[in-house]
Amino acid sequence: MRANRSTDRDGGFTLIEVLAALVIVALGMMGVIEAVSQSARNGMYLRDKTFAHWIAMNLITERRLAPNPPDVGQTSDELDFAGLRWKWTLQVTQTGLPSMRRMDVLVRQVDAPEDTSLVKVSGFYGEAIGAAGGATVNWSSGSIAAGGNPSSSSNQNTPAKPQAKPRTSGFGVDE
Repeated sequence: MRANRSTDRDGGFTLIEVLAALVIVALGMMGVIEAVSQSARNGMYLRDKTFAHWIAMNLITERRLAPNPPDVGQTSDELDFAGLRWKWTLQVTQTGLPSMRRMDVLVRQVDAPEDTSLVKVSGFYGEAIGAAGGATVNWSSGSIAAGGNPSSSSNQNTPAKPQAKPRTSGFGVDE
């Protein structure tokens, strides 16, 4: 009889073993659920940050395309974008150049605390920005002639080979 009892015990799991396995599986599942929820929160944060960045860039672009420079000072407003309510604040300051102004835009959701923002984007308005699409400057060891071509003592009629094309976008800081 003793031989049968020992073989019956070897064939299955005890209650303690089953409970230990369930605890281990439950802890693992809690970790997986936390990772999935953190991933979802990160996705929502990045979506909101992208929307806020678009709002700020649109605002700066509107001000840059305006025929008159933006007034120095602070303005703010609210708008609906992507099914959410947003608040933006535009701070315009005069730079060291009389013909240029700096624009700093802060964007946050309306229900976010007043002293927070998702993005801060800076741009500039002024004549020193240059024409749309950037400017072309030919650099050489000689001086630059009125037409933008470097003067050369060897051949005045040969156009210079273009070098680098510095581009000025008008946008500075994106935090």
